Amino acid sequence: MKAMHCVAYGDPPELAIAAVDDPQPGPGEVLAEVESVGIGYFDAVLLGGRYQEKPALPFIPGREFAGRIIDVGADVDRNLIGRRIAGLTFKGSLAERAVAKAHDCMVMPPNLPDDMDGAFLSAYATSLYALESCGHMRPGERVLILGAAGTVGTAAIEIAKAFDGFVIAAASSPEKRAFCLQQGADLAIDYTAENWRRTMSDALGTGGVDLVVDSVGGALSETAFRCLNPGGRHLVVGFSSGEIGRLPLNLPLLKRANVVGVDWGGFMQKEPEPSRKLLERLSQLLAEGRIRPEPARILPVDALPALLKDLLARRNIGKPVIRVAGDPSFR
Repeated sequence: MKAMHCVAYGDPPELAIAAVDDPQPGPGEVLAEVESVGIGYFDAVLLGGRYQEKPALPFIPGREFAGRIIDVGADVDRNLIGRRIAGLTFKGSLAERAVAKAHDCMVMPPNLPDDMDGAFLSAYATSLYALESCGHMRPGERVLILGAAGTVGTAAIEIAKAFDGFVIAAASSPEKRAFCLQQGADLAIDYTAENWRRTMSDALGTGGVDLVVDSVGGALSETAFRCLNPGGRHLVVGFSSGEIGRLPLNLPLLKRANVVGVDWGGFMQKEPEPSRKLLERLSQLLAEGRIRPEPARILPVDALPALLKDLLARRNIGKPVIRVAGDPSFR
């Protein structure tokens, strides 16, 4: 088969397509024919050489993918062969075929577009884990989402609305805020404005917010925490600003509020049975039509370098998908 390889880390990384042997599924694994690959901030950081783990060069990038199972390893139900899945693997999916652990995959309903699957799993599972498992969100609560037009933010809007929440989407440009409103947010604010907290407070009338979904970090974290109602929950998802937020510990004390770390990847690896149940819950939300995800953009393989640059510069809206199946680069 043919696969994309990262030959050298960098911004942009050095990438090349080369022929390699087909991967083989081991015990507990599935082999899938890859249809599409979701690309997010994680991929840009990894390929730039700044992630905490650096695979030995050369390696096949691609963390999240959609495809159809064509073979399974030992201890995996052979009835899965032929099913469409969304899957997750640390690397290796930007190829014609990819291997993933069976418990890191989710069988997708037949009524969803193929390309949507590639952008689905990590963003929506992270958002569900954040709001339901970590944040214990209740109907009617107000949810402030920082970086709401990004990968996780877009999914968090849908999940929060599925739980009957009031969603305040914080995004940095008019285009991003319009996108968030289109995705179902009740209110969109510009968090680059000097007095954005006051603007939000005036729009809400009374009270603050009950949950913060924070994938941005930096100086925004403290300001967002100050927006919490007593008993609120600040959900730390990531640091796309490149800066880890710092919080005076008197604030959680005075507000009787919680700071909760959201590491769905770690949860998935350390607690496979609860993780499986979370994916079943996600499948239920899909089947009931309470979430209707779509990729922001469907792009060819040769658009990857420009896409990585946009992600690092935080110009991207939503989660884009690289379409692998049928791309001439792999012929």
